[in-house]
Amino acid sequence: MSLMQELAQRALDRGVPLSVQLDVTYRCNERCIHCYLDHDNHGEMTTAEIRNVLDQMAEAGVFFLTLSGGEVFMRRDFFDIVEYARSLMFCIKIKTNAFMIREKEARRLRDLAVHDVQVSIYSHRPEVHDAITLLPGSLKRSIEGIRLLRSHGVKVVIANVLMMQNLNDSAGVKQLATELGVEHTTDPTITPMMDGSRNVLRLGLGVPQLRKVFRDSEMVDNVAEFCASPPARSDDVLREVPCSAGHTACYISPYGDLFPCVQFPLPSGNVRTQMFIDIWRDSEQLNEVRSITLRDLPVCSGCSHVGSCTRCPGLAYMEGNIRGPSTLDCEKSFARTGISSANMLLKHAHQGAHGLVQISMPSAQTSLV
Repeated sequence: MSLMQELAQRALDRGVPLSVQLDVTYRCNERCIHCYLDHDNHGEMTTAEIRNVLDQMAEAGVFFLTLSGGEVFMRRDFFDIVEYARSLMFCIKIKTNAFMIREKEARRLRDLAVHDVQVSIYSHRPEVHDAITLLPGSLKRSIEGIRLLRSHGVKVVIANVLMMQNLNDSAGVKQLATELGVEHTTDPTITPMMDGSRNVLRLGLGVPQLRKVFRDSEMVDNVAEFCASPPARSDDVLREVPCSAGHTACYISPYGDLFPCVQFPLPSGNVRTQMFIDIWRDSEQLNEVRSITLRDLPVCSGCSHVGSCTRCPGLAYMEGNIRGPSTLDCEKSFARTGISSANMLLKHAHQGAHGLVQISMPSAQTSLV
C-alpha cells in the first residue's frame, strides 16, 4: 500500500474529510459548450466567508484543497484566498484555463508553492479548441499561460475532456503536453448540468467512439483490458464503498452549498448557515451516501462488471437513483470489454418485451437512459 493509499484509508476509517474542492466562482471568460455550470453570479461567498470556511476545514482535518470555478482568476481576491489557504498548510491544486495568467500571476503561484495547476486544453488546433470554449484566441492564451507557469517551475497538468468535437485531436494534445513539459490526462466523461439538464450529453462519445479510445494505447494506460472478462464478484468487492464522495471528500459551491462531489449535486448543507464539521458529521444526505456499499446496489451488485466498473454515484443520482446504475459508466464498461452490463441487459429485455428491440449499440447521439 502506497503512502497516499494508507492516508486515504486512515481518513476513511476515522471519518476525516481529507479532500475538498471549493469553487470560488461560477463566472468564467469562456463558455465551453459542454460546461455543466450556470455562469451568472448569484451571490458568491465573500473573502471573509471563505476564510472562515477554510479555518473550519483546517480544523476538521482537510489537507488537500482544490480551488476551481468557473475561472478562478475572475475573482479579484483570488490570490488573497490562496495565500490564506497556504497559511493554513493546505496542499493546494488550482483549476484554471490559464487565459489570465501573466508573469505576475505565474511568479506568485510559484511563491505560494501550489502543488499543481490544471489547465483544460481540448485540442492542439485553435479552430477546434476555440470552437469548444467559444472564446477566440483562447488556445493561444492558455498555452502562453502554461509556458509562463513552467518557466517559473510550477507543475502543470493538461486536462483533455473528450467529446465528438475533439475526439481525433487527443494525440495532438498529448504531443503538445510533451512539448510543453507538462503532464496530461484524458477523460471521456461529459457531465450533466448541475441543474439536472442532460442536454450536454449529446456531445459525449458513443460506444463506437469509446471502443476507439480503449483500443488506443496512446489514450489509455490499461488498454490490455479491452475485451478481457471483468473480474469475478466477491464478498470483498461488494463490501467496498463506491467512491470517496461523502466518505473522505466533498465539494463546496461559491454560494456555500455542500455536496458529496462536484459530480454528485445532492444538497447536504450550507456552510453559510452551518458549521462545516456539523454538516460533515451529521448531514442526513451524507450519512445516507456513506451507508451505501456495492452490495446495496440492486442492479450493479449482480453485474459482472461490479469489480471493475467506474460507476459514479453522482452520475447515477443525476440519472434518477442514488442506488442505481450510471448509464454512462455502463457504456464505458461495455466499450472496454465487449460484455453488456446488467443494466444494459435489463433495458434490452424491457425493450424486447415491448417490441422495441434495439439491434445496434447506441451511437454518439443516443443514450441508454
